[in-house]
Formats: sequence, structure tokens, C-alpha cells
Amino acid sequence: MRLEAITWERLTDALAERITATTPKDGSSWLRVAVDGAPAAAPGDLAGRLAEALRVRGRAVHRAGTFGFLRAASVRLEHGREDPDAFHDEWFDRQALWREVFQPLDPGGSGRVLPDLWDPATDRATRSAYVTLPPGGILLLHGPFLLGHWFPFDLSVHLKLSPGALARRTPEGERWTLPAFARYETETRPEEAADVVVRADDPRRPAWSGPV
Repeated sequence: MRLEAITWERLTDALAERITATTPKDGSSWLRVAVDGAPAAAPGDLAGRLAEALRVRGRAVHRAGTFGFLRAASVRLEHGREDPDAFHDEWFDRQALWREVFQPLDPGGSGRVLPDLWDPATDRATRSAYVTLPPGGILLLHGPFLLGHWFPFDLSVHLKLSPGALARRTPEGERWTLPAFARYETETRPEEAADVVVRADDPRRPAWSGPV
């Protein structure tokens, strides 16, 4: 895949323009966008920039992160605190994401979504209030391992890090997760699955696959 250099500002504007020109694939009243990437690639930062750019363009946006939908510690830590396969398979409550985020945005849905579900610090439900995304609004879901689960994304962006960059930018205490990202690359092939790929090895000089 050929990637071309771009600034984060231009990338944000280009992605925002593409998102506003995208039509929901299933006839829904809401657009669902993935910003997929390891924490070291900072997908939440790009999602934040996109949210601001889309609001300037008059679109309502709901930004949500998968780390707000962790499963209870008794489930995700059943095989220990540093099990990369459990991190890949068990940490994130994908059923809750389907139920609380995606189903309300199905055709004919209510638009009433839950911002987050679980607080890992207290290991309890956050009890956050539901928010209503109006018709024409956009869901920006950011976090790792978003692709390959049949989530109904209308557009997906993958933030790509080389193995070396991922290792360098992952804090020492989180490097046990690296095999999980290697497995994701092998099994899911996010670079092929995503609509847009952004290489973020150098956080100052991104490159992307360009408009389609």
C-alpha cells in the first residue's frame, strides 16, 4: 500500500470531508465511524480532532472509547493481569457495545446511546446517563481491535504502527500487550480491512492511504 505524507491538520480536514460525504450503508439515520488503533497510536486524539471538525461543519457527534466498555475484572483478568490473549479476546465488552451503542443507531433506532459502561478503577458500572444522538449525527468510536467483529461501521480508519514504533511508544508496564497487537495484525489484517490507513510511526509526520 502506497502512503503519502500529510499533516494532522490536513488529514483531519480530509477525513471530515469524507465522513460528511458518506451515506450510511444500511439506510440508518446515523453514521458510524471507527478510529482503530493501539493506545500508543492515540486513536482518541484523532477522534477528538475529527469531532471538532465535524461539529464546525454542523454535524452532531458522539465520541466514545472502547476502554469505557471494559468487562468486569473477574472476567478480563481471569487468566492473570498480563495475558495478551485475554486482552485481545476478553477485555472489551463487545456485546455491550452492540446493545448500548450500535443497536440504538440501527435503522429505526432511538439514537439513545450509552457513553460508557464500566469504570476499571472502581470495577463498577459508571452509571452514566444515556445521551441522544439526533438523526444525521455521527458516532466516532475509537480504540483497539475494532475491526473484524462485524460492527456496522460506515467508514473505518486504522492508525498503523510498525512493530518497532509500537514497542517504542508503548509504556514499559503495558508491553505485555504487544503480542495481542501482533495477533490482531495477523488474524484481522486491519490494514486491509480499513477504508483509510494512517501510518503514525512518527507522531509529527503521519502518512495516509489518500482519498478513495
